[in-house]
Amino acid sequence: MTLSYFSNLSVGLTSYLLVAAMLFCLGLYGVFAKKNMIAILMSIELMLNAVNINFVAFNRFVWNQTIDIKSIITYDLTGHVAALFIIIVAACEVAVGLALIITVYRNRKTTNVDEFNWLKW
Repeated sequence: MTLSYFSNLSVGLTSYLLVAAMLFCLGLYGVFAKKNMIAILMSIELMLNAVNINFVAFNRFVWNQTIDIKSIITYDLTGHVAALFIIIVAACEVAVGLALIITVYRNRKTTNVDEFNWLKW
């Protein structure tokens, strides 16, 4: 295969959406299949990053309309701002989640989700 064979390929919206869907499904599988609380927290982070990819991809391909006002080109950054807020929320979620995990580990000496029986009578 030559380089000209790959020159016709382009990365469009569907490519980003497929990558984000695969990443989200991987995170969802991790949430349902893993038993360690830290692994579940990492899987939630994967799901949030998949949402970030969707926001930025839709911003790039759907919402991004250039406006020419006095020869100044401005871009709509709605998707980027939403992704930034999700990153901030994810960082806060990790801080609170790790604090809870450390507290649970100190009390129960395990981070295995199957061994928790707090809500049983």
